[in-house]
Amino acid sequence: MRSRTDRYFEADKARIEVIPMIDIMMFLLVFFIMITIDTIAGSGIALDLPGSKTTQVIKDTQITIGVQKDGAMFIQGKPHTPEELTARLKADKEKGKVDVVIAGDKEVPLQKLLDVMDIVRAEGIQSVGIAASKTAPADAAATPATTTPAKK
Repeated sequence: MRSRTDRYFEADKARIEVIPMIDIMMFLLVFFIMITIDTIAGSGIALDLPGSKTTQVIKDTQITIGVQKDGAMFIQGKPHTPEELTARLKADKEKGKVDVVIAGDKEVPLQKLLDVMDIVRAEGIQSVGIAASKTAPADAAATPATTTPAKK
């Protein structure tokens, strides 16, 4: 039979406390939601999209290229030079069909968007869309993150 002093030195079994873990997971969820609210899906940067009354949602976009006012290109928040973009598109095209959406800021010159589209099309990718926010018929408030596909 064991004495009381033997039980005193015996370690209790470890327990996993679930409630603090749930609190941390909820905090992380809220944190990531707040971070991504102002970004266009896939581009990783906040853009002020131009408006359009005839936008459509594209569900299966594999790559979203964000273009800022100064012409800088971003994919998933990482800046890309034209050469890096070409290499990325080439690598993705070797894996299979690639769908691209170009999300340009409202202030980006049209020529910059066309330059990005030329880079994409030069790699043989024909499924290219231009991101726009949907505007109401009376040009009221915009609803972000809808896109208009560029058809060939």
